[in-house]
Amino acid sequence: MILALSILLAYFAGSIPSGVWVGRMVRGIDIRQQGSGNTGAANVARVIGVPWGILVGLIDVFKGFAPVFWLGPLAANSVGSTLGLTDVRLILGAVAILGHLFPIFAAFKGGKGVLTGMGVMIALMPLEVAIAVGVWAAVFAISRTVSLGSLTAALALVVVIFARRFVFHVPIPNSLVVATLLLVLLIFWTHRSNIRRLAEGREARFGKKLHDPTNPQGQ
Repeated sequence: MILALSILLAYFAGSIPSGVWVGRMVRGIDIRQQGSGNTGAANVARVIGVPWGILVGLIDVFKGFAPVFWLGPLAANSVGSTLGLTDVRLILGAVAILGHLFPIFAAFKGGKGVLTGMGVMIALMPLEVAIAVGVWAAVFAISRTVSLGSLTAALALVVVIFARRFVFHVPIPNSLVVATLLLVLLIFWTHRSNIRRLAEGREARFGKKLHDPTNPQGQ
């Protein structure tokens, strides 16, 4: 019962459409009809302002972190030895990301899952995520392209996980390795339009206004 309730709460947490709500409260707009049309922090920062984008980003991270970190132990204790803590946390994390992608509070049209996925992974592997965030910051500083930073950071996370697990023999559960791979594949799938624009040289750079209507800005 506690596990089922935790799963439901994880989905509701992931479904919080922070970008949509901030857009409505601050500017009275639907962020899904502005800029790139994405509900994420990058589009909010461009359309409404960087401070509001940071706020949306923090909320998106937290809604992935909170169910995994706080609800995970409660749900794991309720099922005894049936499922381990890591497995329960992975289930709750997956549901939170699903809620972000298909939020019940925003007509099931959500974001791309990067920051909510990062929140999930912070609860599970803070060191590895810190390295990936450092890679994102470096790539973004050089390219000023949010999507390129996100994709590169996702790849870096996989490399770090594999290196620590199979080179340095850190006891990272296999389920966590597989979950990381699936998350990275999901990120690349949700960024497929960005990858296409990157390949064509049409992806927008943060802080640079483009006039080409075929080149939407942001993630």
